[in-house]
Amino acid sequence: MSYIVSLLVLSALIFFHELGHYMAARLMGVYVEVFSIGFGKRLFTFRAFNTQWSISAIPLGGYVKMKGQDDTDPSKKSYDADSYNSKTPLQRIFILVAGPLANFVLAFFLYFAIAMGNPSALAPVIGEVVKESPAQKAGLQKDDEILAINGEKIEKWSDLVKHIADAKGAIALQINRNGELKLITLVPELRDAKNEFGEDVKRKMIGISAAGVMKEQQLSFSEKFSYAYNQTVYASTLIFTGVKKLIFGEVPASEMGGVISIVKLTSDATAVGWMSVLFFTALISVNLGVLNLLPIPALDGGHIMFNLYELITRREPSEQIIVNLTIAGWVILFGLMGLGLYNDINRLMQ
Repeated sequence: MSYIVSLLVLSALIFFHELGHYMAARLMGVYVEVFSIGFGKRLFTFRAFNTQWSISAIPLGGYVKMKGQDDTDPSKKSYDADSYNSKTPLQRIFILVAGPLANFVLAFFLYFAIAMGNPSALAPVIGEVVKESPAQKAGLQKDDEILAINGEKIEKWSDLVKHIADAKGAIALQINRNGELKLITLVPELRDAKNEFGEDVKRKMIGISAAGVMKEQQLSFSEKFSYAYNQTVYASTLIFTGVKKLIFGEVPASEMGGVISIVKLTSDATAVGWMSVLFFTALISVNLGVLNLLPIPALDGGHIMFNLYELITRREPSEQIIVNLTIAGWVILFGLMGLGLYNDINRLMQ
């Protein structure tokens, strides 16, 4: 059952991505010949809205085939009024951006749906106190609940971490200890830590860990909207940064995952509950949007790059350049997919 959910999640994300392209193309007056989920042999097909809709055998992507656009042969062009090629560079860029944009919008609504369920967050309750740390020296104890820092209310553990990291000097903690209110002042220390990418960093800390107590967040409508927006921006920034670090070698290529990792993680999320499935689906949706904006000719970002060149220079790139770069783009794309698959198999073997 969990693997079926994984396949449905992937197919839904691909559908929304291609739907963005489809709707933008139709809005610009471009004739869409085929809308396909998956590649290869067509398993199921029907015709509606003057477009052939298909589900194909290899569920590793999808495509919208517009009149005058053929990635398998970029030299095939049409300049009819309802063709992709007859549109201005800005109109084409709008069509190309619409796919990734659809993924960001979907992620926002998924995060908003999560917020509507008043998701639980890690409570600011201390689990362990590190020996000889600022926390121990100041008298903090296990099960202390941190209510406020420097007069600002603390709702969840992430608020606590942010306040400590941003501290400019001493901080005043308001503590609930078995119903008794206490005020403790201490100075955070710069210590070795790991960031989201497993890199060694220096971070201000006071020497405490969370007790693992979860509390439901009672969010107003505006707070739910903010939650969805902030989560979408955070996920996008995290993935953009991760891609940059992979490109510059700051994070090892062995960290890259492929479709097997996505299926396994979605399957694991299904076992935990539907809230986890929604959260992970939103993350994959953002990931799909970000990756498609990379300037690789086989992806949306590559086509955007060609159109920006035409917009700036007032002339199309030569046909030979487009063909060569597109072939190179496919090589890079299949290379990345192969690397992700290799890493997935290695993880399974281990």
